[in-house]
Amino acid sequence: MTLETVMLAVGPKDSDRAEELAETVVEVTGPASASVVLTHVFTPGEFDQAAQRLDFGSGSNADPDEVAKRHATIRTIGDVLEDAGIEYRVRGRVGDHATEIVDLGREIDADRIVVGGRKRSPSGKAVFGSVAQDIMLEASCPVTFVKAQD
Repeated sequence: MTLETVMLAVGPKDSDRAEELAETVVEVTGPASASVVLTHVFTPGEFDQAAQRLDFGSGSNADPDEVAKRHATIRTIGDVLEDAGIEYRVRGRVGDHATEIVDLGREIDADRIVVGGRKRSPSGKAVFGSVAQDIMLEASCPVTFVKAQD
């Protein structure tokens, strides 16, 4: 399988591991000279907060791609990718995290999706679900899970 497009999906809890996610993507894409689609999915509430914090005003007037481009996590990851000479573009989405990631992965014909996650107890997964787990089960391509450092 040739890697041409790798999607790195980040969310609101990934700021503390942005560099770790970026380094994983560099390891995966570098040898294949693949391009990267940095994706930030916001719930509607998260999007409104981010749009206001980034001076876009009301979330309904903001473009999700533009909000994602200005988000600190995306900028941090983009800096690492630029330093490694990896081509990337940014996409923003609003909706359910797992659904939007899986749908965009299909739209861009991603060869691999990279997601971060944390260790959770079985009861925690049963009660709250797991975005990473949903992506792994529904994605049409392989998924690389980057576990948070304890």
